[in-house]
Amino acid sequence: MNKTWWKESVVYQIYPRSFSDSNGDGIGDINGIIEKLDYLKELGINVIWLSPVYQSPNDDNGYDISDYQKIMDEFGTMEDWERLLAEMHKRGLKLIMDLVVNHSSDEHAWFKESRKSKDNPYRDYYIWRPGKNGAEPNNWESVFSGSAWEYDEATEEYYLHVFSKKQPDLNWENPKLREEVYRMMKFWLDKGIDGFRMDVINFISKVPGLPDAENPHNQRYAWGGDYFMDGPRIHEFMNEMNQNVLSQYDVMTVGEMPGVTTEEAALYTDGERRELNMVFQFEHVDLDTGPGGKWDLKPLELKDLKATFTKWQKGLEGKGWNSLYLNNHDQPRMVSRFGNDKEYRVESAKMLATFLHMMQGTPYVYQGEEIGMTNVRFETIEEYEDIETLNMYREKVMDGGEDLAQVMNSVYVKGRDNARTPIQWDDSENAGFTEGNPWLKVNPNYKEINAKQAMEDPESIFHFYRRLIQLRKENEIIVYGNYDLLLEEHPHIYAYSRTLGGEKLLVMLNFSDERPVFEMPEEMEFSDHELMISNYEVHAEESIQTVELKPYEARVYRLK
Repeated sequence: MNKTWWKESVVYQIYPRSFSDSNGDGIGDINGIIEKLDYLKELGINVIWLSPVYQSPNDDNGYDISDYQKIMDEFGTMEDWERLLAEMHKRGLKLIMDLVVNHSSDEHAWFKESRKSKDNPYRDYYIWRPGKNGAEPNNWESVFSGSAWEYDEATEEYYLHVFSKKQPDLNWENPKLREEVYRMMKFWLDKGIDGFRMDVINFISKVPGLPDAENPHNQRYAWGGDYFMDGPRIHEFMNEMNQNVLSQYDVMTVGEMPGVTTEEAALYTDGERRELNMVFQFEHVDLDTGPGGKWDLKPLELKDLKATFTKWQKGLEGKGWNSLYLNNHDQPRMVSRFGNDKEYRVESAKMLATFLHMMQGTPYVYQGEEIGMTNVRFETIEEYEDIETLNMYREKVMDGGEDLAQVMNSVYVKGRDNARTPIQWDDSENAGFTEGNPWLKVNPNYKEINAKQAMEDPESIFHFYRRLIQLRKENEIIVYGNYDLLLEEHPHIYAYSRTLGGEKLLVMLNFSDERPVFEMPEEMEFSDHELMISNYEVHAEESIQTVELKPYEARVYRLK
């Protein structure tokens, strides 16, 4: 068993724009993060993943970078960032930064040069093609709706943008471009950061020739997805990056990889292959997606959730490593999506945390998750900020004439702004996030749901997270033990065991507001049991052969 610090860590993701505003301009900033480090230290996490703080025109909230080695003015200065790193390291917290190198901003100096002429030295840093029969070079569609190609009059060619037209794709086939990226990575690593979360990193290798997508509606992620995801040179590029940069530092790496399979992930995360430590896969967050894509809603089935998590737990067992998450800056709030954010908000938030933190892999906590923040329902589309949401609304309602109520319901359920409403620190105006006018409206439920209230209540979701994280630090079996699914067919109960040497844990979770009965499977042999954590009061001596579980109940036992 290869033991490492990043397997034993719990990561906390900060989306800086919405975290904490120190100067009253309505936008979260670096000094605001510094002010809250003691809060994060108390929670018990030991790694912070910081979403992009680089210079950006903010077309996609910082994921469109115009200078990889400067800090965005709205967030502060390089000196502020250096102080953040020093204050984190002083508290024993590590920092991983976002690496966004599938694309840059169209305002990056490289792209400004690239579009000047066909023989510019930077032309080949991006993917340019002439049109075909008076139209785009192929039929690929942007993840953010519309064509993935933008015509540029200066040179009468099109450039590829798998995301926004202000996010042109970088050309990884060009070795000079790759050298620039590696140099930039070393710039940050030499400053002392502890690793990278790599944005859509499995998009960097495209199929040669960029052919039309066949059967567009069967593509992964977007039309053309099969041609720009996990492309033919992806492992070569990841190995080269590891050799040239990552292997020279003791760092943690996680690659965001939409559409990745367990077989591919085992290759990416196999330590012998020297690519990445772990990947973010999307299978479990696509289970409530219908055939029409993200905005086509369908109910989540527990059997599908069991099958997906079990496939990933067993698929990487002994081969690679899982990252464990239920929400992030691109996904709706987990208690609204997988739990019950009304009458059982506290219970279901604790149950979902138990579900995730007791698995094998590295858990990720998204800001506000630890106090049970929920999705938001703004009254009008004008109150939303996210480019993906606004593009979809324009395409479906304004251009397509689709039903307004149905489209807004999709926004309420799946919109990315659900995750981006400011952190609810207390019950004062704007939830204590800012003294100014917040860049995105605060969720109106901040009077009831906020960090101040959570920290004062020993039974809060926050303190439950603290206990879960502490258990992980104290019990190797939670980190390294093997996972096995129990009661596979049960419609309401998700139960699994963890095994390490002679040790065994039993995790029982009720994913419903019913009161189902847990029946101990015959293969679970034990003579005694010890309750490790639960989200309801439980008598330690209670028999666990047959247990009626309360709504959204979670229990973890050590079996002896």
